[in-house]
Amino acid sequence: MSCDISHGRLEVCKDVVGGLRNIYILNYGLYDPQADVTYDTAVGYEDVITAISLPALSNIYKFELKGTNSFETTITSSRENGTTFFEQVLSIQLKKQDQITHKQIKLLSYGRPNIIVETNNNDFFIAGLVRGMDVTAGTISNGTALGDMTGYSLTFTGQEAVPANWLDCNTEASLVTLLNSPTVVNS
Repeated sequence: MSCDISHGRLEVCKDVVGGLRNIYILNYGLYDPQADVTYDTAVGYEDVITAISLPALSNIYKFELKGTNSFETTITSSRENGTTFFEQVLSIQLKKQDQITHKQIKLLSYGRPNIIVETNNNDFFIAGLVRGMDVTAGTISNGTALGDMTGYSLTFTGQEAVPANWLDCNTEASLVTLLNSPTVVNS
C-alpha cells in the first residue's frame, strides 16, 4: 500500500446538515469481514462497501434517533511505532424507558455489535466492521425535574485499522439490498 495521496479537495458547498437519523445494529459474527464483504474496487481502495453477505433470515435492529446523538472518529498515528488506528465513538440517547429496551441495553452492554450509522444526509457508515463496537459508558436515567430526559444514554467505542467504511446505499431499502435482504426489526 502506498502512502502517497492521489487527490486534492476544493472548498465544498454549504448544502449538508449534521446529526444522525438512525442506527442499525447487527449482532457480532453474522459475517466474516474477510470473505463476506465486497468493496468498490473501481475507486482503487477499500473504503466503500458494495455488499455484505449476511446469512439468510438474518435480522438487523433499527433504532430511530432524534436529538443529541453523534458519531466521531479519532485518528491515532505514531511515527515512533509506525502505527495508525481509528477510534470510532457513537453516542446516542434513547428517550423513555420500557422493559424490552431495558433488556436490549443489557445485551448490548454484554456484546460487541457491528453498527450501521445513518446520517441526516442519507450517508451510511459501518462502525466496528472487523472488531465490533463495545458499550464503554452509559446511564439509565429518570431525570430530576418533570422536563428532564428519562431513558438511556450509551457510548459505543470501536478501534479499527481504517475509518468507518462508507456503504454504497442512501436509503433503508438500498441498505437492506446491500446486506443480502435481512429483516429490519424496529419494535
